[in-house]
Amino acid sequence: MDIIVYTDGGCSGNPGPGGWAYVLVAGEARSERSGAEPSTTNNRMELTAVIMALEDLGERPEGEAAHVELHTDSRYVQLGITEWIAKWVRNDWKTASGEPVKNRELWQRLAACAARLDVSWRWVKGHDGIELNERCDALVRGAIARLG
Repeated sequence: MDIIVYTDGGCSGNPGPGGWAYVLVAGEARSERSGAEPSTTNNRMELTAVIMALEDLGERPEGEAAHVELHTDSRYVQLGITEWIAKWVRNDWKTASGEPVKNRELWQRLAACAARLDVSWRWVKGHDGIELNERCDALVRGAIARLG
């Protein structure tokens, strides 16, 4: 069975209050979740959305292998996990310019989640009328609003 996941994260100001959300579709079942932090960055919330979705999926029991098609409107997440992270690991978590990788603890957590699942990483254009991406955006805004 394929599992479709859409994720989003955002901030009101950057840094500022931020929210994350995901929508998960597995067959006829659909679930969604969101959360917020009072002081964070957009990139941290984008990463958190993906981490929470993959952690909530957990490991699939033997014989229940699933392919996860994960959609994000963040090039930072999509390129980070598919291209940049291998270089960061080889360079002891340093960027090409020798600076420490920002959000290292989140990248490590994401890599651990992704290693347990069969994930395809898909970038989608944000605010482009894609139903589940738009739903995630609305959930993010709602989560930020609930912070007060």
